[in-house]
Amino acid sequence: MNSIHWHTKAFEELTVEELYDILQLRTNIFVVEQNCPYPELDGKDKNCLHVFATQHGKVIAYARIVPPGLSYKEISIGRVAVHQDSRKDGLGRILLDLAIEKIEEEFDAQDIQIGAQSYLKKFYGSFGFEPVSEEYLEDGIPHVDMIRKV
Repeated sequence: MNSIHWHTKAFEELTVEELYDILQLRTNIFVVEQNCPYPELDGKDKNCLHVFATQHGKVIAYARIVPPGLSYKEISIGRVAVHQDSRKDGLGRILLDLAIEKIEEEFDAQDIQIGAQSYLKKFYGSFGFEPVSEEYLEDGIPHVDMIRKV
């Protein structure tokens, strides 16, 4: 895990290379790997904070912090992605910890809602997220809404 650098940037602070790598990682995971054609570019990125890790100049982990009212009435974390080659390195845990910490710093303490892929319910539960919906299909993939209360 050496040479991993963590960043948090507003959309307008991202370099062209960072934005390209972020979109490539998200597309490779959520569209190609999960075989799920859907509109990855949903118009929300310009209003989000972007938390990501780079190693050797490439983005290897990413999440976006979505302001309240854009996806849910609560602030949310979405598009959580870790490059396939880095999934056993604990980066997902570090990424979620950093995103939650950034929310607490920038937005004060408040509830956080996510739309989690159902198979990750236990992972998100380990951060204090609890299911608040029945399972539902989103783009053909089972999801559940979860909230982390303050």
